[in-house]
Amino acid sequence: MTDYIVRATAANNQIRAFAATTKETVEAARQAHNTSPVATAALGRLLTGGAMMGSMMKNDSDMLTIQIKGDGPIGGLTVTADSKGNVKGYVEHPEVMLPPNAQGKLDVAGALGIGLISVIKDMGLKEPYVGQTILQTSEIAEDLTYYFATSEQVPSSVGLGVLMEHDNTVKQAGGFIVQLMPFVDDDVVDRLEANINKISSVTSMLDRGMTPEEILEEVLDGFEVEVKDTMPAQFYCNCTKERVEKAIISIGKKDIQEMIEDGKPIEVNCHFCGKSYEFSVEELKTLIKKATR
Repeated sequence: MTDYIVRATAANNQIRAFAATTKETVEAARQAHNTSPVATAALGRLLTGGAMMGSMMKNDSDMLTIQIKGDGPIGGLTVTADSKGNVKGYVEHPEVMLPPNAQGKLDVAGALGIGLISVIKDMGLKEPYVGQTILQTSEIAEDLTYYFATSEQVPSSVGLGVLMEHDNTVKQAGGFIVQLMPFVDDDVVDRLEANINKISSVTSMLDRGMTPEEILEEVLDGFEVEVKDTMPAQFYCNCTKERVEKAIISIGKKDIQEMIEDGKPIEVNCHFCGKSYEFSVEELKTLIKKATR
């Protein structure tokens, strides 16, 4: 596994920064969902952002979900990440094909359209934290930047990129998140803004073969960067037959009885990874006994 996330600080802890390379993660998602190039780019950007945002959480059991709902042909995206670099996600309409945008790039904004981004953090408290903002550009990186500024009041810069091969497999994927701490000096802000304005694009950095460490060196040029740690990142779905059984039990006796009366095995697909689970009529008869309603 070559995908990983770097966590770092700079300017005497006035800046915290994250960078990731996620080529294999995004390719695994592409294979699981058979996504079109524009859907791969959209999902890949959100998976990368989600993996880095997940790594910001403190506890092993913490879970982060990012949902984007738009009025474009792709419909929406859902990504879930834990604090250990495991991330999974899916696209509502993975088959959508669109012509390139005015810059000749994959038209992620056109695919998503106008809509909302929601960030849900389940940290084991009574209620999960939910932050919701309107999509600003529907290019995802800028939308996460806006989310951090308005929902979490953390000035941030988010850069995300997915580069495709001619055969529609993933050539490169990755990104960075840089955040300013509350006590930051003005000259640090000015220098960081100047650095970010100089960056051509995340995809061009990835295309040059830059590692997450090198991306941070460029974004934080002129600052003393201290790498805190690195962690592997991967597309990982924790679905099991037992979890699917619980889902079937939860739909209630009436619906399970109808499935049994059909006399045919049923197939249940996992939204996140596309894996299918088959249940025979005999298995359904066992499950109906466990249903309480």
